[in-house]
Amino acid sequence: MTALPPPPAEALALGERLVEQIRGELRECGGALPFSRYMDLCLYSPGLGYYSAGLQKFGANGDFVTAPEISPLFGRCLAQACAGVLQDCGGDVLEFGAGSGRLAVDLLKELASLDTLPERYLVLEPSAELRDRQQALIGSDLPRLAARVEWLDRLPGAGFHGVVLANEVLDAMPVERFRWDGEAVRRLCVHEAGERFDWAECAVQSLELSAAVEPLCREYGLAPGYESEINLMLPAWLQGIADVLGQGMLLLADYGYPRREYYHPQRERGTLRCHYRHRTHEDPFLWPGLQDVTAHVDFTAVAEAGVAAGLDVAGYTTQAAFLIDCGLERLLEAAGGPDSVDWLQTVQQAKTLIMPGEMGESFKFIALTRGLDGALPGFRMQDMRERL
Repeated sequence: MTALPPPPAEALALGERLVEQIRGELRECGGALPFSRYMDLCLYSPGLGYYSAGLQKFGANGDFVTAPEISPLFGRCLAQACAGVLQDCGGDVLEFGAGSGRLAVDLLKELASLDTLPERYLVLEPSAELRDRQQALIGSDLPRLAARVEWLDRLPGAGFHGVVLANEVLDAMPVERFRWDGEAVRRLCVHEAGERFDWAECAVQSLELSAAVEPLCREYGLAPGYESEINLMLPAWLQGIADVLGQGMLLLADYGYPRREYYHPQRERGTLRCHYRHRTHEDPFLWPGLQDVTAHVDFTAVAEAGVAAGLDVAGYTTQAAFLIDCGLERLLEAAGGPDSVDWLQTVQQAKTLIMPGEMGESFKFIALTRGLDGALPGFRMQDMRERL
């Protein structure tokens, strides 16, 4: 923790305003705030949360780098997966949480080259600050297609046809934290501890949390004191998408595990992580609002919630397998000769995307579909649905 560079004074002042807001909610609820609410405030409080304030988040000068920021190869490969669906059912592309807008730019450029442009490219972005950045990037890098891009405040109406994309969205959804004492599930909350926040057990327990977690603890033989997290918002979120999806694919990409690996007995402190200036640590109470707070994804829970919402689980695989199946090698061959600087840079970017020690194995893709037949690009080379 001592190696983390301190935030500048203006960022600290912004963070202190968020701290005061959290303290106000703590007073209103009796001194203990569910962690899911604390995480929601830290990330999304209007004008103050990590994703809502004007702090640099992505890229070399931010806190982390996403796959679209690493290389346009990522978006170009995703375009291959989208193109097959758009050829089948037509319609639009809807992206959740479009970040800097880089994925939208790369995806639309490649879809244009494949002559499979969607009727519209819709972006559902809750952050006004990120929406401004996305509009600026798309306007400068893709002026001839910018008119196809629309920003939404809510899901479109029922009958949506096309592709819904969510790249590194689920890991930023607020989660509940829990501790298993060997007999019962204890909900972990946030309280004040001097001048900062800390963990505390909630006096009022959550029946929903206990019902979801206790069977897992018993099934996997978790030891007393085991701590982890669960995303209780996931089923409702997926149901909302399923309710509007008439035909097409929901494609989710994120870091995570099948449930048996997620709640492995040796993962006794869960997967909650914070990202700050390209460093990772486990203290969500350091500088609220000035660092990213995330949790890995339970892909078994994604599959179960998708099926419960009436969708088909059409594929599950690693990022490496997905990108290779979508033509990564072909794109590399077209990048130039092996002696060119551009080619060497592109190869290095590809290694970051697919190597096991980088993003290749830790990131996964899962496809939930309705009204589609046949194998989907991205899942033909390797499909790990049996591991869910």
